[in-house]
Amino acid sequence: MKAPPRLQSLVDEGLIDTVVRQLMSGKEAMVYVVRCGEETRCAKVYKEADKRSFRQAVDYTENRRVRNSRETRAMAKGTRFGRQVTEAIWQSAEVDALYRLAAAGVRVPVPYNFLEGVLLMELVTDANGDAAPRLNDVAFTREEAVQHHASLLKEVVRMLCAGVVHGDLSEFNVLLAADGPVVIDLPQAVDAAGNNHAKRMLLRDVENLRNFFGQFAPELLGTHYGDEIWHLYERGLLRVESVLTGTHARDTGPVDLGNVLREVDDAREEEAARRLRMQLPRL
Repeated sequence: MKAPPRLQSLVDEGLIDTVVRQLMSGKEAMVYVVRCGEETRCAKVYKEADKRSFRQAVDYTENRRVRNSRETRAMAKGTRFGRQVTEAIWQSAEVDALYRLAAAGVRVPVPYNFLEGVLLMELVTDANGDAAPRLNDVAFTREEAVQHHASLLKEVVRMLCAGVVHGDLSEFNVLLAADGPVVIDLPQAVDAAGNNHAKRMLLRDVENLRNFFGQFAPELLGTHYGDEIWHLYERGLLRVESVLTGTHARDTGPVDLGNVLREVDDAREEEAARRLRMQLPRL
């Protein structure tokens, strides 16, 4: 197919030879299958802020650094330059997270290059060599659900040991490759130690996995892996090889009303995003 305008610069730079087809249209980006020499890869073209459905909530952008005070002031004022800076930070967050997590051994697509709002990375494939499906597009047996749930919990732990919380992990952001699940879509990833909302996001990520796989393996619905993982993490005891039980004594202290209200808001946003994702085409 003819290269879309946003990919033309990568073609001109020799980073892409040809654009094969559009793979999918998501809430934050368009993804294309491309050829780079003898390899088939994918190019993620981020949508402009006013054309995205995903809200850059302050919870996600908290503690993300900028280069100087001028950028900070511009972002606070919401000027055109400030919006450009905010957008650049939002896009680079995924690139930074991918390189960081790949180095830590987390199962994420291998990143190759990032140029002018386009992320060039590995094309995750299934056993037939075709683009791997999202978990949401696959039905599982009970045994498969238990296996993949355990596998993804290990990835959550490995991410947290690397200091990262995905922040939007669900069946829509995991691909089922030939050799198991691969975590994708990380622009909302947060620093576990530097973001005050990291615990809440980690618990929500794990809950999303529990609820999805619990459809196929109901015994998972009674587990509390998120609380257990965070309990170990905040005490400095979490390791990649940590053995999890899925049980944890909940804190019975005073209720944080602010967090409760945030959870309600998050649930509403998650449901709205889920409905939108179900409508988005996978080509």
